[in-house]
Amino acid sequence: MFWREQLEKYQVWLYLAAVAAGVGLGLRGRPEASDTLLFAPLALLLYATFAQIPLTHLPAALRDRRYFAASLTANFALVPAAVWLLARITPSAPPIRLGLYLVLLVPCTDWFIVFTHLGQGDAKLAVASTPAILLLQFLFLPVYLWLFLGRTFQEVIRVGPFLRVFVRLIVTPLIAAGLTQFWADRRRAGRRVIEGLAWLPTPCLAAVIFLIAWTQTESVANGWRGLEWAMAVFVLYMVVAAVIGGWTARRFRLSAAAGRTLIFSVGTRNSFVALPFALALPAGWQVTVILVVLQPLVELLGMLLYLRLVPCWK
Repeated sequence: MFWREQLEKYQVWLYLAAVAAGVGLGLRGRPEASDTLLFAPLALLLYATFAQIPLTHLPAALRDRRYFAASLTANFALVPAAVWLLARITPSAPPIRLGLYLVLLVPCTDWFIVFTHLGQGDAKLAVASTPAILLLQFLFLPVYLWLFLGRTFQEVIRVGPFLRVFVRLIVTPLIAAGLTQFWADRRRAGRRVIEGLAWLPTPCLAAVIFLIAWTQTESVANGWRGLEWAMAVFVLYMVVAAVIGGWTARRFRLSAAAGRTLIFSVGTRNSFVALPFALALPAGWQVTVILVVLQPLVELLGMLLYLRLVPCWK
């Protein structure tokens, strides 16, 4: 447990090293069949992450109705409105807008729990809420994209490719994780598998980041224009998210620990779930993939500041 906590504590440096190594190789050339390279670590990442979410205990999310209502309000009403406004400061290029929407509209369900624990929030409440948050984001995301992108959504989002990606990289790992948890609830061997899987999300995400940096370096070099504005939005979002989380917690009269939990929930985003959808986009939309990968790096640096400030919230 100690070594896993150390791995999670210093994960941001591991991801930055993965980016540096990937860019170094990317400057020498792009590998063939890049999508095939990404599939295995991304599928394993999603399976290992879903396995840590108590999918077989979904009703527990509804026990604290006040927190659940506050989380729904903040994550699925206030945040989408804020993201739509923040996107107005970026160039109107559809790939950039889509990248912002894909990654900022989906609440996090993995390291949100880790940071909640480190930031003196209610980790049990965070764990209980994640299954419902995960399922709801799959329902709301297409609606948001349709509302915010309009005709672009209809032109770019093709049902066939997206459905295949959704089944291969979301539904299949989700079902596998649920079956693994069902096994763990009844057998000690299953519990050991779950414990072993807890080690995988950080190195698997580092592998995914490395491969994307390797395969997309040329695209970034050729299409950097406009990305600096998107990066500014990611930074501004961290500030806006803290305000939204704190304001909502007060309006719903949450306890101090529950309020901190909500702030971390709003501040962290689910980039690893958005990534499969970005990879399903047609040629010419590589910038969207790049933004989905860059956002968690900004977020992790922002979380270092959150860990200093959020515990002071009462």
